Amino acid sequence: MKRTAWLPFGAPVGGQPKLLCLPHAGAGASVYRSWAEGLERRGVAGCPVQPPGRERRLPEAPFTDVGPLARELAREIVTTVAGPFALLGHSTGALSAFETARELRRIGGPQPLHLFVSGRGAPQIPLARHDLTALSLTELAEVLRRLGGTPEAVLSEPSLLAALQPVLAADFRVNEIYDHRPEPPLATPVTAFTGSLDTGADLPVVSAWRTQTSASFRLHVLPGGHFALFEHKDLVHQHIAEALAAEPAPPTALHRS
Repeated sequence: MKRTAWLPFGAPVGGQPKLLCLPHAGAGASVYRSWAEGLERRGVAGCPVQPPGRERRLPEAPFTDVGPLARELAREIVTTVAGPFALLGHSTGALSAFETARELRRIGGPQPLHLFVSGRGAPQIPLARHDLTALSLTELAEVLRRLGGTPEAVLSEPSLLAALQPVLAADFRVNEIYDHRPEPPLATPVTAFTGSLDTGADLPVVSAWRTQTSASFRLHVLPGGHFALFEHKDLVHQHIAEALAAEPAPPTALHRS
């Protein structure tokens, strides 16, 4: 099991599909660490992805544009990930997963079995912008409190918030300045998840992901808000395993260099 900066917990070698999981704004690979056992029981290997600027990659500058991130991660997949794999991303991670799939297609790399997206409207729909670098720590705490998912112990501790603010600002910028450039739909099936109370990713904008694939599209509405994906992880794991079991192997890559 080869561990790299991008895949700090490794990418298992074997026939079972690997699920490369991209984190949301401000989060790192460890947010998916607890998924390993539940996915493994269903025949899927969970592989959390670690972008720069967090956890063990804290000294590195975080990306502020999804294009370079997708290019680096696509190269990592080409050189490191053997066998079938799928991509999953939540919120900002959904955009990163989508653009990584498109970058793999551009370079003739291996194609994912499936693309799972959560907590974000389709990429062709512009988002409202938040300049987090201009917010006071009190204002930042209120933004995060409305989204949910951040422990109150972090929100009420100025030093922790101050440490988190740079990577949050970079990740929000990745998500919000994104300039969608139309390309043919992916041949990869897409499954979207959203929380029933997630006002930033309601049904109309999440349903619009269906235009980004020429293959099958599924939409699952989970009880809860923006972080419903994590609050109902057992059900999510079931949906993921069922989706992967239903799909044939993707086309062989044109090249791996």
